Amino acid sequence: MDSVVYDTQGAQDAQDDLSGSGQVITAPTRALATEAVHAGREDLAALGLHAAPIDLSTTYPSYDSRGEAARIDAFAADGAEPEGPPVYARLGNPTVARFETALARLEGTQSAVAFASGMAALSAVLLVRNAMGLRHVVAVRPLYGCSDHLLTAGLLGSEVTWVDPAGIADALRPDTGLVMVESPANPTLAELDLRAVAHSCGSVPLLADNTFATPVLQRPAEHGARLVLHSATKYLGGHGDVMAGVVACDEEFARKLRQVRFATGGVLHPLAGYLLLRGLSTLPVRVRAASSNAAELARRLADDPRVARVHYPRIGGAMIAFEVHGDPHDVIAGVRLITPAVSLGSVDSLIQHPASISHRIVPTADRQDAGVSDRLLRLSVGLEDVDDLWSDLDTALGFHGGE
Repeated sequence: MDSVVYDTQGAQDAQDDLSGSGQVITAPTRALATEAVHAGREDLAALGLHAAPIDLSTTYPSYDSRGEAARIDAFAADGAEPEGPPVYARLGNPTVARFETALARLEGTQSAVAFASGMAALSAVLLVRNAMGLRHVVAVRPLYGCSDHLLTAGLLGSEVTWVDPAGIADALRPDTGLVMVESPANPTLAELDLRAVAHSCGSVPLLADNTFATPVLQRPAEHGARLVLHSATKYLGGHGDVMAGVVACDEEFARKLRQVRFATGGVLHPLAGYLLLRGLSTLPVRVRAASSNAAELARRLADDPRVARVHYPRIGGAMIAFEVHGDPHDVIAGVRLITPAVSLGSVDSLIQHPASISHRIVPTADRQDAGVSDRLLRLSVGLEDVDDLWSDLDTALGFHGGE
């Protein structure tokens, strides 16, 4: 290999943490695994239920129109969740609220607000800040390709300044409304010192995308992030059958997000809320098992002469990025067990070529400056047997266009 960006001790430490009885992160009063199973469900026994109900209603009866009007006025004024029975599905849904409660508990924040997708969630954050006249965003690359594009294109009226982490403080302006980072980053798995980044932000809110790590591996709010973003489509759902986004944050910011969600209609469907709540119950088990597989595959890839570099974060996790000496498209064409597809975080393993897919929308020079080379592959490791996964990779790495 020409070069390896691979921390063997970090991977071993991560695997030791995941395989032992200790936990990387714990909730304030109960262990993470316990919260994952019970948060958002505490009232079920009193209701005579074991599984959480799915409320598919779009509207709800009310014979007190004056009282309903007062509750709607109160929501319009401050964004607080209305007391009493639901009013309308665009304002809130009981099933989705259970997921929001559970995710906030796992991330250690006061509140969480769910949306129809991760991009809808990010858009809502930008709209909240834009409405306050704070249109400037300071961001660190790499970010997910569509997040990068949303900021760069200014589609919501925002203006972005791209910096290295050391340049965050100097880039802040009076109209800066947000600092945005990902750690580990998509797709290079670069890691940031979130506490140091939060310090550099001063009074400007830090938005940390925690999609790759999940609260199993890190809780950005404990390091100073005011906003924690998830593409819940990925690990939180975990089975490739739900699309959603969520922002974990303090209640003050949550109220503004709810108002934007109500006005724009980027609501999460109740069935998706149910699937996400169910997905959270196995999140710690899934992340730990997939991370164990990923740590082993990263070691094998690092020892393979067909691989130029391996990127695997010290924090651990189930994502690997690696660069090959040969044609990465041949690897994509050569896998059979691993699915060549966009997205990540499912129980099955997925592989994709970021320069062609997830980060294609980012200008080539910017993409390459952020470390997203044309030979980089991103592997989301699932729960299959690790030897079967390696056998598939080994074959694909030797694949030459069907020869």
